[in-house]
Amino acid sequence: MTDRAVAVVRAGALTTVQDLGRSGYAHLGVPRSGALDPGAVRLLNRLVGSAEEAAVLETTVDGCALRPRCAVTVAVGGAPCPVRVDGRPAAWGTAVRVPAGSLLEVGAAVRGLRSYVAFGGGIAVEPVLGSRSTDLLSGLGPAPLAEGAVLPLGADTAVRGSVDAPPWPGPPDELVLRVRLGPRDDWFTAAALRAFATRAYRVSPASNRIGLRLEGPALERALPGELASEGMVLGAVQVPPDGRPVVFLADHPTTGGYPVVAAVREADLGAAAQAVPGTPVRFIPVR
Repeated sequence: MTDRAVAVVRAGALTTVQDLGRSGYAHLGVPRSGALDPGAVRLLNRLVGSAEEAAVLETTVDGCALRPRCAVTVAVGGAPCPVRVDGRPAAWGTAVRVPAGSLLEVGAAVRGLRSYVAFGGGIAVEPVLGSRSTDLLSGLGPAPLAEGAVLPLGADTAVRGSVDAPPWPGPPDELVLRVRLGPRDDWFTAAALRAFATRAYRVSPASNRIGLRLEGPALERALPGELASEGMVLGAVQVPPDGRPVVFLADHPTTGGYPVVAAVREADLGAAAQAVPGTPVRFIPVR
């Protein structure tokens, strides 16, 4: 076994190839996509000696199992989870050398939702519009992993450095999202805006890579009628007719016709990727 590839033994609930996304194509209707927790991807790629934009695997809830066809350096991070190589416990959050033909098992998340698996050289599937990310909304990029699939790996030529204490942020017990109000906050009553800024919401089980759906107080509109479709950005807080906010994540649509009450600071969205259903959410308006 000398070819640089990894075979999928167990795909898990949803495991996709992700990098830092394909920004710059929203005017063509193409979402950014990319890893929901880009900070984890950058750190893991640093640990295995790859460029920070190298493609990794993003697992959801229950991990995956893989069999590299070559010896490769691997790091698992993001949501904490058990890691095993040929049935023996291996380190989480640091670089591990996995021999050719060994079984790498990434277990279910102990806390949080999404774990990431980085390989020296990165996942080398064919890029689409400059990115190897799977986009669940548009269908661009490689399909979600399936058992028996084989993923090519890039050349592992980088020199790895040490990271003595990687700053892994734990999955949030409470998700605090800083927002700037607008552009359509004037479509809501003053009472609705007070509720948005002071009341607690909870993450809905209906959340996915497109958006973080929330349960909690409905936001009452001040203006009736329909809004013409307009551009949507990462972190936009859109309010559909039921009044419950939706925070747009990496696979969000590029346009939408429901009013956007606010936009979340991008730096806060990595924590949203790890917020399990039921997690309390608070919005903090900032300038």
